Amino acid sequence: MVISSSNTYSENNLDVVNINTTKKINLNRFTQNGQIQIYKSSYRGSYSSIIRDSLRNAALGRKVLLIQFMKGGVKQGIDNAVRLCGNLTWVRSSNSFDQYNAEEIENNENLKKSIHESTLELWNFCKKELQSGENDQIIMDEIFLAIDMKIIDKDDLISTLENRFLSGDVILTGTDIPKDLLLMANQITELRS
Repeated sequence: MVISSSNTYSENNLDVVNINTTKKINLNRFTQNGQIQIYKSSYRGSYSSIIRDSLRNAALGRKVLLIQFMKGGVKQGIDNAVRLCGNLTWVRSSNSFDQYNAEEIENNENLKKSIHESTLELWNFCKKELQSGENDQIIMDEIFLAIDMKIIDKDDLISTLENRFLSGDVILTGTDIPKDLLLMANQITELRS
């Protein structure tokens, strides 16, 4: 079947459907539920493509929140988020795991406590954002390492994801991913070297 706007063509061809455009059709706009996407890799630091995609999405007008749980920097944290492209909010821990070596963390209880508190502060911020529905995409980089280190509770993450505002996509990254979370995912991508 062919649809054409030419009146002379449609008069001579019985296979053409005449579409009456004078009647307006009211269509209800609906929002699609956001997806949970998991990116898995055998080694840390392999998610540069996700960060690249978050920048592209922000430049295209989507509101993106990128949380890096295990990476930090000078004067970072919730109060010092980096804003890029007008739509990307990039938050790192104010006192992070990656700023120190594992032995230094293990031998210093105050440092260990500070890293845990900083990571929990990020998690609590992230939970509020998942409930707000203000973001088109939320990326939780290396959240599974925070779970593995017993900083974030796996069941708390599952509950938060189940009760999130549904329109935005959620991307989770990590190396060792609990089976419960794999079963929740709409998409699982394994990154290989």
